[in-house]
Amino acid sequence: MVEKIFFQSSLPRSGSTLLQNIIAQRNDIYATPTDGTLELVFAARANYTESAEFKAQDSELMKKAFMGFCKEGLFGFYNQVTDKPYVITKSRGWTIHYDFVNSFYPQPKMICMVRDIKDILCSLEKKYRANPDKQDPILNWAKMSGTTTPKRVDNWLAQPPLGLALERLTEIIRQGIDKNIHFVRYEDLTMYPQTTMTMIYQYLGISDFKHDFDNVEQSTQEDDSLYGIYGDHVIRKEVKPLKSDAERILGKDVCKWVKENFAWYNQKFNY
Repeated sequence: MVEKIFFQSSLPRSGSTLLQNIIAQRNDIYATPTDGTLELVFAARANYTESAEFKAQDSELMKKAFMGFCKEGLFGFYNQVTDKPYVITKSRGWTIHYDFVNSFYPQPKMICMVRDIKDILCSLEKKYRANPDKQDPILNWAKMSGTTTPKRVDNWLAQPPLGLALERLTEIIRQGIDKNIHFVRYEDLTMYPQTTMTMIYQYLGISDFKHDFDNVEQSTQEDDSLYGIYGDHVIRKEVKPLKSDAERILGKDVCKWVKENFAWYNQKFNY
C-alpha cells in the first residue's frame, strides 16, 4: 500500500532518469519512468472547472470533493502499479504546478535536477549530430533556421523542452516556490553520489540508504522512439563525473554567450 508520493521535476538532459534508477535500488520506493499522472489530474481539473454538473452544486463542497478525487486518484493509480510504501513520480510539469498539487496533497516534496546549461545544450547538440539519418524539425534550410550550432542553441532555449523548463524555473523562483523544492546539481550527484543521496532522503524525510553506484541497473523502461532523437532515457551503469565537452562542441563564443545570458542561473546554482 502506497503511503507517500514524492515528485521529481527536472531540467532535460540533467540526470533525471539516472536519479530515478539510483532510487529504484531501494526496496521501499517505486521510481517511475516519465509519468503521465499529472496529465490525468490536469485534464480532470479542466472538466471540473467547465462542467455544468459541478457548477450547479455547492461550490465549496465540490471543491472539497475534487481535491479528494485528485489525491485519491493518484494513490489509486499507484496502488495498482506497486505495493511499495513510497512512490517517486517523474514529470517535468510537477514543480510549475506546485500550488495545484499542494491544494490536494499538502506540502508535496519535489526534487529538481539541474545542470550547467552549457552542458545541457552540448548534450542536445551531440544528439543532433549523432542522428544525421533523421529529419529534425529544428532544421529548415529554406528559412535558414537551425542551420548552425548557435542557431540551434537559440532554438533550444526558446522552445520545449529546455526553453519551457527554464521559463518555468524562472517563474518558480519569481513566486518563491523554489524554497519548497530540493534542487540537485547533476555534477554533485555524479561527483558525490552518496552524500547527495543522503541529502535527498533527509529532504524527503525517509531513512538513508547505501547505494551501489558502480552498478545501477536500468529499472525504468520507456519507448524512446516516441520522444524523438533527444529522448534518450538509457543510463550508464556506473555513476561518475563526465568531463565537460561544451567548448569543443558548442564553441567558446557560444559558451561565453550562454554564461553571460544565464548569470542568474549560474548564481542561483553555483555554476
